Amino acid sequence: MANRDQTGLPERLSDQCEFPFEAQQQRRGAGPNEQPIRRFIRLREVLHRTGLGRSTVYRWMDEGRFPKSVRLGGRSVAWIEHEIDEWLQDRCR
Repeated sequence: MANRDQTGLPERLSDQCEFPFEAQQQRRGAGPNEQPIRRFIRLREVLHRTGLGRSTVYRWMDEGRFPKSVRLGGRSVAWIEHEIDEWLQDRCR
């Protein structure tokens, strides 16, 4: 029987596995003090929470004034919830 780690996968397989949220945090430069990604929210909810229009969200993303979306698949994007929450808090200050 092969040695298994905490994930239940054989050691050599778990060494090769990369969990999506860990990889996403590394690409976004998440440090040890940053919140982990907890939830993705789609455009409809972003528009509802911010009160912005679709074209404004995408224009401000291009200008660097709004958090960037994350590609989920073919034509599917979402935003990281805590980034939107932080953006809203910064706007209130």
